[in-house]
Amino acid sequence: MHPFDRDIANTPSDSPLTLAAQVSTDWSINGLPNGGFQMALLANAMQQQSAKKSMAIMTATFIARAAPGAARIELEPIAASSQFERFQARLLQPDPGNGNNPREKIRAVGTFVDFSAACTLNRKETGPPEVAPRSQCLAIPHMPKYTLFDQMDVLLDPACIGWMSGKLGEKSEHKGWIKFKQERAYDAASLLLIADSFPPSAFASQGMAAWVPTIEMSVNIRALPASPWLKCIFRTRFITCGLLEEDGELWDETGELVAISRQIAQFRG
Repeated sequence: MHPFDRDIANTPSDSPLTLAAQVSTDWSINGLPNGGFQMALLANAMQQQSAKKSMAIMTATFIARAAPGAARIELEPIAASSQFERFQARLLQPDPGNGNNPREKIRAVGTFVDFSAACTLNRKETGPPEVAPRSQCLAIPHMPKYTLFDQMDVLLDPACIGWMSGKLGEKSEHKGWIKFKQERAYDAASLLLIADSFPPSAFASQGMAAWVPTIEMSVNIRALPASPWLKCIFRTRFITCGLLEEDGELWDETGELVAISRQIAQFRG
């Protein structure tokens, strides 16, 4: 079993809509579970209950900081039609500061569709970003407590890496390549992870911040990739009163747009 599949798995608990899970240590940023991984954990649970097996949209609100360890997932069907099926999912973990009573960490809404239906319109008003060849890009190395990069190959375009040596750029932009180190077919859950696997784009213009916690994130799945490597770009245009947006695009090597994302986060320089 692929490590990602092992780590987003769950087991039935009190009812089919209540599941037990483990928040793995293998997808962490500075010792904390990656937000995209947490979304994937919930997405997998929703997909198991949905009659429509293709996720189109997932939006998550990060309420409190999750930690590696035991968790409970609570699911709720909220709408169904001939075109869409929607679920709400909550991730809860024991709160040591409150007698280990469960505390909600994330709440998400997922929208599922039947992608086998005919696509009547496929219009793109922009194309994939221009990214340097992989041989010229910088691989994010192994770092203690940043276990996400032990699982993923992330290559940053040389135009974006000045911040690593104190040379800040004019644009808050990161672009580059990504894939699983251990090959795995792509699905919606994996695209949720990838949409949150690059360093924050604000680093390019502001330098490395102490903390950039996600408040809300939405990912739209447009297609499943046809290549192992994905070409990605993430941009931040506004940082206001400690809040920023980060808009992302994920493309495969055939030039197909596979996902778009928007993340709202705090910036603490």
